[in-house]
Amino acid sequence: MAALTPSEHSALERLEERERSLRRGGTLVRENDPTGEMFVLCKGTMMTSVLLDNGSRQILRFLFPGDMLAVSSLVYRKAPETITALTDCVVCPFERSAMSKVLSDHPRIAALIMVYNQIERAALTDRLAALGRTPAKARVAAILMEMRNRLRMMDKAIGTSFVLGLTQEEIGDATGLTAVHVNRMLRQLEEEKLIAREGGRIAFTNEQALSRAANYVDRYANLDLGWLPESR
Repeated sequence: MAALTPSEHSALERLEERERSLRRGGTLVRENDPTGEMFVLCKGTMMTSVLLDNGSRQILRFLFPGDMLAVSSLVYRKAPETITALTDCVVCPFERSAMSKVLSDHPRIAALIMVYNQIERAALTDRLAALGRTPAKARVAAILMEMRNRLRMMDKAIGTSFVLGLTQEEIGDATGLTAVHVNRMLRQLEEEKLIAREGGRIAFTNEQALSRAANYVDRYANLDLGWLPESR
């Protein structure tokens, strides 16, 4: 996204001096618990979710290595969402005072964090619009596109085939569908020769058509970062 200077790299590395392991299914932060620490996700995949009054779960975001977690603790005393490990994970906890120093000493890092927050906001807006206005097939297709693109940011070797790493129930909780409906939509995408499945691996067999079916917009593409301040 933007090349960092050695001093900026060092500042971010200091946020990762401690490590904490979390097994798949483990909860890092629980909704409405008092906030305190923030984290950098160093290894694995996580998700954020909220529990609705009827007992159902809505998955909000999927999180990948390099993402900052629980940043809402900067402004809220209680966590607005639950953060759960989708795989075995390693996170690096740090205090708000450490974040304050990074933002004070490195204004370009502060600007990049704002950029990432805007990317997340746009992606959540897309998800909201999809939940309200797109058919089930488009929602499932969009999740597949999102997961592949985010995983490819971490591993450039990923092409049209990747390990999804989500259960059909988790896809359903992200798209407002039942696991049965998700299964039906995945089979329909296969029958239309847009994807192929083998075990937990997904292959895009017609990525252009899949993207159209998903109404998908890659919010990490076409960024305008010419305004970023100079590094100190």
